[in-house]
Amino acid sequence: MRRFSHFAAIDWSGARGPRQRGIALAVARGTAAPALVRPKHIWSRAEVLEWLESIAAAGENILIGFDFSAAFAFADHGAYFPDWADSPANIRALWALVERLACGDPHHEAGSFLAHPEARRHFRHGQSDVGDLFEPGAGRLRIVEQHQRATKQAASVSNFNLVGAAQVGKASLTGMRLLHRLSGRIPLWPLDPLPAKGPLLVEIYTSLAARAAGLPPGRSKIRDGAALDAALAALDSPPIGSTGPISDHASDALLTAAWLRHIAGNAALWGPAPLTDELACTEGWTFGII
Repeated sequence: MRRFSHFAAIDWSGARGPRQRGIALAVARGTAAPALVRPKHIWSRAEVLEWLESIAAAGENILIGFDFSAAFAFADHGAYFPDWADSPANIRALWALVERLACGDPHHEAGSFLAHPEARRHFRHGQSDVGDLFEPGAGRLRIVEQHQRATKQAASVSNFNLVGAAQVGKASLTGMRLLHRLSGRIPLWPLDPLPAKGPLLVEIYTSLAARAAGLPPGRSKIRDGAALDAALAALDSPPIGSTGPISDHASDALLTAAWLRHIAGNAALWGPAPLTDELACTEGWTFGII
């Protein structure tokens, strides 16, 4: 266990284009109310990377949550991509493969990875465009996703599904390119040892913060400043003092930054029973799932 002085949450986006209205970044400093970083700015993924690089350079004592998956399912078949000779053996090799195949894509996108003839076999690309190795039904799930379903801690979807508003595959692929660039500069829990100081990355679900604040499942999006302040109060956070409309991306980031501050001292969250060293190296884990 260690203490952090600041807590950040990144609401991420895998959409195409240079700038994403779906990206929001918030920081809860000390005991103050969480605040958006550059609140009126439309972020690019490259700018988020630059912000994280500045955090790494400064050595800030900050816990940073990102709302995408760091890896694909591995444990169920002993591989990310069965029947593909280039299937990586661990998380960092997965990131490197995505980067190698998508390095020519603009805006940190990953379309070239998905277009690779071996990679595309494992994904659902459209309602009638389904790879021949996409798992029937909902698609393959990581152990953490199976566990949170079984324990009803959170809903989950397969990262191999690229269809629908709830899909997270595209965001995760663009996020893997981000993590590849940060590798060795900011540790990632549980892949890396917990550092004694400096920044640390964790994978999060913003819906976990919403549930902890008392919002019912399936109704976790906040689009009103007064409702956000009520949710923040449930997490022992000062209010932001805003009234009127607020984007759900901004509220997700603000609420989740406060949630990280609220729960980071819970030792059980840092050592969930199902998490093994093998899973840490291949699938990772979502912080807050026990």
